[in-house]
Amino acid sequence: METLHFNIRIQASVAIVYKTMISDAGFRHWTAAFNPTSYFKGNWKEGTKILFLGEDDEQGQGGMVSRIRELRPHEFISIEHLGIVQDGKEITTGPDIELWAGAREEYTFIPEGPETTLLKVSMDANEQWKSYFETTWPKALEALKHLCES
Repeated sequence: METLHFNIRIQASVAIVYKTMISDAGFRHWTAAFNPTSYFKGNWKEGTKILFLGEDDEQGQGGMVSRIRELRPHEFISIEHLGIVQDGKEITTGPDIELWAGAREEYTFIPEGPETTLLKVSMDANEQWKSYFETTWPKALEALKHLCES
């Protein structure tokens, strides 16, 4: 796997960016770039399981089974991906899962003054998904920026 990096400056405080990013409504808004029906099920507490879900025309409900590996509010979030949700079922073993299980997705919130935040995103991706994430992450971050700044 390769670690991809994305950054964006948002004209809003770290508290606003953090809250917007992980709130139910905010999450649905900015992750629509990945899937218009994106949402999460669970909570943003260190050590807990969280599901990142959406509807797929072909397979029904799908997404990722993940765990909040580390959480420092307003500073850092580390997510470890453990498996997938396919047709509403959690799958955490098998050859397809072994190719990327343990992949991390991390968010670092850096204050650059009282009303500016540098958000850094890093994400492990295999070759199959690299171009998709390189295209989609900037769109998602622009949506988050617009939401936080409006």
